[in-house]
Amino acid sequence: MSILILILGLVAIGVGYFWYARSIDRNIIQPDDKKATPAKMYMDGVDFTPANRNVLFGYQFKSIAALGPILGPIVAVQWGWVPALLWIILGTFFIGWVQDYSSIIMGVREEGQTFGALSYRLISPRSRMILLIFIYFYLWLIMGSFGIQVGFNLLTNPAVPLGVIIVILAGILAGQMTYKWKQDIILTSVVTVVIAFLGIWLGTLEPVRNFWASIYGTAGGAASPKLFLNVTQAGFVGSLLVVIICYFGAVLPIWRWAQPINYVAFWIVFIGILGGVLGLLIWHPGLGDFPAYRMFNVPGLGPLWPILFVTIACGAISGWHSLVSSSGTARQLEKEGDALFVGGGAMFLEMFFATMAFLTATAAWGSYQGYVDAGGGAKAAAVFANGLAAFMSKWGLPTSFGAAYGMVFLCLMALTIMYLVVRFMRVASAEALGDRFPAMKNVHVGTIVALALTLLLIWVVPFLQIWVVFGAANQLMASLALLLITLWLMSKGKNYQWTFWPFVFMFVTTIGALLYKAYEAFFINLPKTADPAKYNIANVGQYTTAQVIIGLVALILVVAASILAWDGVQAIRRYRAEAMAKPARA
Repeated sequence: MSILILILGLVAIGVGYFWYARSIDRNIIQPDDKKATPAKMYMDGVDFTPANRNVLFGYQFKSIAALGPILGPIVAVQWGWVPALLWIILGTFFIGWVQDYSSIIMGVREEGQTFGALSYRLISPRSRMILLIFIYFYLWLIMGSFGIQVGFNLLTNPAVPLGVIIVILAGILAGQMTYKWKQDIILTSVVTVVIAFLGIWLGTLEPVRNFWASIYGTAGGAASPKLFLNVTQAGFVGSLLVVIICYFGAVLPIWRWAQPINYVAFWIVFIGILGGVLGLLIWHPGLGDFPAYRMFNVPGLGPLWPILFVTIACGAISGWHSLVSSSGTARQLEKEGDALFVGGGAMFLEMFFATMAFLTATAAWGSYQGYVDAGGGAKAAAVFANGLAAFMSKWGLPTSFGAAYGMVFLCLMALTIMYLVVRFMRVASAEALGDRFPAMKNVHVGTIVALALTLLLIWVVPFLQIWVVFGAANQLMASLALLLITLWLMSKGKNYQWTFWPFVFMFVTTIGALLYKAYEAFFINLPKTADPAKYNIANVGQYTTAQVIIGLVALILVVAASILAWDGVQAIRRYRAEAMAKPARA
């Protein structure tokens, strides 16, 4: 059964990329490689930097594929494996690649303008500020949800931190070799990837593990002491490591940190995927008694619609991709013809990656009870790391190294996104507040503010609560990106149906999910504080604060998105009226 699922994924990639996507590219967008791209017109060595299409593919994949395509499917199989798998494949086929590719094209043809500037022109003047507010809160949720997993669960494993640090150093070396020493990309890749794997192996050695265990307060197998709220010494150190890494990624030139580190991390992830696939082919397990459909309303998560569609927050469609594509990748594209390979190709690869994550939750354990015993949705990171290790053990990789490799793998998936998120947060805050508070235009001030807010979210709000709200905000961002792309296509007189209907579906679904989570926070969870013993609430103050944060952020996002959608509908009517008037004047 697992092999059939892999084949289904490959067929979807073949038909989706080589037929549907190419037909859109050829017949509607019609890329012109002779046009100068923003990367060449405005080359500044910081954000506008022409990049080799293969390097840019690696950067794009590692910039879009974070914990979403891993944790999302592992959590979502609680509704049953069929709904989760269908959304991964059909969502990518009809919506996911569409958003990623068209965001790049729009960014390239609009000279690398941000969504804020484009919304001002295409939707309405007030939409720029509203969109910036929406984006900032949305990015904050990304930082909180990923930060909890990395700072509390992944980096706190003593076998992980050194490997992550050496991979980062290997990425910095890759940037130096590529842009300063002008070395061949193959030589650069081999040298830095070998160093990265060596670092992961060194991190598993006993002296290294003992060193980190002493820092975490877990030497000799002791439990890490609690410092404040529910934050342990290990979690405190882990979360500080996260913000330090993100600080450098947000303030340094993109060629110095983000792009080369993401490129090296791409190979770590890609080789991990291949290793997992090889083990799966050797083992070819079934799904056992894992239910195809389990129930409509999962306790602690919610109803299949709309919550499943936001729980799998990346493997099918992700608003984060639109920000990376429009404000990052579009400023590095050498030729318009590279957009489909980079944008569409990376998204279809992420779909395959999400399918592999799905199989680590189902086939790796042989039953639903096995999945629950491995940690289930509450410990999705552990399910993936140990499931991947189980696959790779089938061709001889020691399980101990495989588990550490899986943890480093997950850290890289998150961190290589997080410092880009902080980068976008400080850009958004500078655009929104820079005129009134000039200090926010300073890259260091904007970055520090974003990271301070991140620590607040990490330390106060539980993971599963923040994950679903992040997923809803993420998919809502995708719907707004599709709305903006639809308006751009209409303004150019091009067919827009292929982006308009995905916008409608995503908008209705994600507004429903956010309203549900706000209702749950205020009317289901908050009343539980009246009897904390019954509901196992250890800290009433922290629990209350978490519910208020989740509920208020959900409502703020709903209001902001509704205003943008209303203005967007008016803009659609305006463009249609203009299109109908043109033949009359002719």
